[in-house]
Amino acid sequence: MSFFGKEVRMRRLFNKKSGKILVIALDHAVGWGVIEGIDRINETMEKIIEAQPDALTMQKGIIEKCYSKFSAQIPFIMKATSFAPFHPAYDAQIGDIEEAVRLGADAIAVGCTVCGKEQAELLKQMAKISREAASYGMPTVAHIYPKGDLINDDERYSLKYVSYAARAAAEVGIDIVKTFYTGDSDSFRKVIESCPAKVVVSGGPKMPELKDVFVMTRNAMDAGAYGVTYGRNVWQSDNPVKVVAALKMIIHENKDVDEVLQYL
Repeated sequence: MSFFGKEVRMRRLFNKKSGKILVIALDHAVGWGVIEGIDRINETMEKIIEAQPDALTMQKGIIEKCYSKFSAQIPFIMKATSFAPFHPAYDAQIGDIEEAVRLGADAIAVGCTVCGKEQAELLKQMAKISREAASYGMPTVAHIYPKGDLINDDERYSLKYVSYAARAAAEVGIDIVKTFYTGDSDSFRKVIESCPAKVVVSGGPKMPELKDVFVMTRNAMDAGAYGVTYGRNVWQSDNPVKVVAALKMIIHENKDVDEVLQYL
């Protein structure tokens, strides 16, 4: 029965027609500080709810204090770990599966840095949370990145290490893998082909132009990605509602970048 529960929750998260997903992440404050766009979290929450992405990712406190009045409008993923400016490569556990179930989450998310000295401990933590979630019939999302201190910074987006990160997550039981985009469709397609879990692209820092966001999204979808999880590139934009609508056009309607730019 727990496996059936996982399937039910996965179907809630992914778009019924396209089978793809657009997640907006609002889990940045512990990791990045109270940055622009989430400094007025209630205002931002209202805009994102209006935009109607497929799902949200949030920490438990924001779910309780800011999302509760919008409950049942959009599926959500509870982030159970976080890095911080003072431990940027280490995700500490700050939530658990029982809290995710109590809050009504459709999935639980866990962060993990690979290619660093603390990889072993973080893999064990990720596997533990995934195992506990499975026993409750809940999918697990990994935010997994090759950004550890045992590789060079310029290798973080390489096919070699991004594919390693994605596959490592799948190997320990993760259902949805959020990771770096490698920079081009051909290499990212190889990441997806080597990973039996559903792979979605992380947005990362705000890009100089919205067109850059749309191009990355289009290229990732062409490579076979199941979707994207974006934060700063949406809620630090001038019009988050329109940006979400444009992203949905690419992800769910297979529109090209020029069509989307005309919409904006």
